[in-house]
Parts: sequence; C-alpha cells; structure tokens
Amino acid sequence: MPEEHAAEQPLKGASGIEPLFTFPHPVNEYGSRSIAGLSFFTATATATATAIGEAWLTLALVHLFIAGVIAGPKLTPTDWLTTKFIVPRVIKRPVAGPPKQFAQGAGLVFSVAAAALAIGFGMGMAAWVLIGILVLFSGLEAFVGFCMGCYIFGDLMRFGIIPAELCQRCADLNFGPAVKLQARS
Repeated sequence: MPEEHAAEQPLKGASGIEPLFTFPHPVNEYGSRSIAGLSFFTATATATATAIGEAWLTLALVHLFIAGVIAGPKLTPTDWLTTKFIVPRVIKRPVAGPPKQFAQGAGLVFSVAAAALAIGFGMGMAAWVLIGILVLFSGLEAFVGFCMGCYIFGDLMRFGIIPAELCQRCADLNFGPAVKLQARS
C-alpha cells in the first residue's frame, strides 16, 4: 500500500480492533441506506408521539444521531447488525464516509432542536415540523438513495468551507491519485 494512503485505513489499536469512537470511511452505501430506513421509521414514530404529546420520545432521535455521529453504526444494536451481518452478505458499494457523518450531524442538529422545542419550550408543533424534515430526508436516503446531507457536504466542499484534503479523500474511493471535483454548472 502506498505511504500517502496509509492514513485512509481505519485505525486499529494494539488488539487489532477498530476503536469505538471513529466513523468508518468508506462505508457501504446499502448499509447506510438501511440505517436511514431505521432513522425514517424512528423519526416517523417520534413525529407521531410528539403529535400526541409524548415529547420525551424525541430523545430517542437524539440518541440515534449522537451515536451515528461519534461512532457510525457501532453504538446502536440495529445499526450494528445491519452493517456487520445483514447488508454485507447482500451487496457492497463503497461510498465516502465523511459526507455520511456530516448527514448524521445534520440529523443530530435537527433532533436536538426538536427535543429542545418540545421538551424545553412546549412547542410540539415546531418540533413536529423539524422531525418531519428528518422523516423526509431519511426517507429520501433510504428509499430513493438521495442523501441531502451528502449533497450539502459536496456544496460546502465546492465553496471551500470543507477543506480540500477531505474533498480529495471523498472523491477517490479507490485510494488512487486524488480527483479534483468539477464545479457544477
């Protein structure tokens, strides 16, 4: 393996086990879509619960997205089973990890805001709208394959807000020479 791409491999401790608090790169797109499906159903249930006055269930969404941001699919049993056992047996398609982590971060922001609105301020309808946005975007990822967070991540790279080094790693999943992204016309 060439020296310049050694940092791309997951870090492993002395035991040979990948550390818990790392986000995978690359990720299996179908695993990611499966996790988005679980997020879709969790967000739908949370939206329903919020609509009937059970705002405390917004904390389930917060947990889901915190776990996703800091460790990928390692901290929730359903995500772990999906990505380690079910999806890899079906099909593999590697995609960049950082945009998926960014999407998880966006979900975290929306879920924390929804929880704060519902629990802290009693604004159930405003929380319901934010959760509805999560339902929409997780549904698009799960059922259509369109990741809004990844799309925004790409735009942030094009505008220079996200560093070029990260952009080059995301553009080249074969870990060969970096590919420059072309500006959208």
